[in-house]
Amino acid sequence: MDRRAFGEFIGPQGELASYAFGWTTGSDPHVGRFTIGIGAGNAGGGTFHAVVFDRDGSYAFSLVDDPFEQVPQGGPDFTADQARAHQDLPFIWWVVDRVMERDTRTWWMRHWLFGTQCIQTIEVFEKQEPILSVSHHDDGIWQLIGPTDARDQGRIGHLHHAIDEDPALIDVLDLEKGFRSTRPAPGSPWTPPHRTA
Repeated sequence: MDRRAFGEFIGPQGELASYAFGWTTGSDPHVGRFTIGIGAGNAGGGTFHAVVFDRDGSYAFSLVDDPFEQVPQGGPDFTADQARAHQDLPFIWWVVDRVMERDTRTWWMRHWLFGTQCIQTIEVFEKQEPILSVSHHDDGIWQLIGPTDARDQGRIGHLHHAIDEDPALIDVLDLEKGFRSTRPAPGSPWTPPHRTA
């Protein structure tokens, strides 16, 4: 399944950039894609393309020749060599870092890149119950629970698959270790994060 997300970015001096990122579930290795466009209609404006991948539990980027998406602020597609020589490349990397921090959809991509695993109740794993509680334990383990209390038995799954089924989980993917968030029903807002017991 192809995932695509688009957005606009305004820098501190009013600089405009538009971006796209995405990934294809089931692909191996797990590599995401990024496009950043700047300076539409201006000399020197253009479109930068990169891949994003797991590097020892964090993420890294590399410029590529192959265009990913077209974005409104973009211009001609730069090759990797043209992008490396471009005077605005530091700004492009700055935009990418801000997008990775602020666009919650990138958190979904990160969990896909890292293959983040989670423990789910059997009812949640088998899609018999909705997810009403999300915990990110001190040991880094994520836990997904529905209306039925967690018991000794659970199933291991990938967090990104749970988000595929319930995109509202995007709103709690920034849980710090040792915190949890709950909601009374699907479609209801998540509670502010609070310490796990």
